[in-house]
Amino acid sequence: MKFVSFIKNDRRMSGIFNNKGKIVPFSSLEGFQNIKDVVDFIKLYGVELPENLANLADEAMDGYDLKEVKLLAPIPELQRNVICIGKNYMEHILEGKSQGIPEFPIYFSKFANPASAHGDTILLDNEATKEMDYEAELAIVIGKTCKKVSKEEAFDYIFGYTILNDLSARDIQRRHVQWFKGKNLDGYCPIGPVIAHNKSIEDPMKLKISSRVNGELRQNSNTANMIFNIPFLIEDLSKTMTLYPGDIISTGTPEGVGLGFKPPKYLKKDDVVECEIEGIGILMNKIG
Repeated sequence: MKFVSFIKNDRRMSGIFNNKGKIVPFSSLEGFQNIKDVVDFIKLYGVELPENLANLADEAMDGYDLKEVKLLAPIPELQRNVICIGKNYMEHILEGKSQGIPEFPIYFSKFANPASAHGDTILLDNEATKEMDYEAELAIVIGKTCKKVSKEEAFDYIFGYTILNDLSARDIQRRHVQWFKGKNLDGYCPIGPVIAHNKSIEDPMKLKISSRVNGELRQNSNTANMIFNIPFLIEDLSKTMTLYPGDIISTGTPEGVGLGFKPPKYLKKDDVVECEIEGIGILMNKIG
């Protein structure tokens, strides 16, 4: 099952895709009309799905084709910053000419309030950066309060998975050493197009992950290549900080980013970036 947020007739709504490919808002589902958004749903139901939800969605009279709505990020305004993992694929470390495999995960945070959505145009501010880069990443959505959770329990705390494009201004990153400023220009956190529920992803550690710029394949890897896998990250983070329903952890990017080419292939105005992850979909943004 896939969860989505969108605008229809100037009204912001959230809902799910049914088996007919229609978007059904929570407001059209008996017993779910009071759910405000995806985070509200997560807080009510945790990591499990109500047994009747899929049938209700399939039987619903009100449903929209994708072309009838304007998609938003599945969680348009996060409660807290996205927790991001740096240097989590070996080949990406090598293309960036970094030294060695990290002994511990490298964490930083990214603003997503609001998060950019599938189909949004992301501004390239040439006065701020000359080196705008893309990074396709698998992002985890936490489903219930998570503190001191072991690796063996980690998947029991995940609501679902989405795609995040960790857009980065490389020149700003170098200039400030710490990555925060170069990762947080306005609009630099596209998320979506959906959250795929955990039951719909058989093994999140064996998913094809790729990116394309103007149709040219740039990144082409698999989440199996992470240095620190999902259970390790959840255990490590929850040792010292409480994770809450709706929190997002972005798990790092594989090789093939613009920085890694000779010469580098940074993004330009009118470029179209597509980040794709098996079982979730395609997150597309144009650079404006």
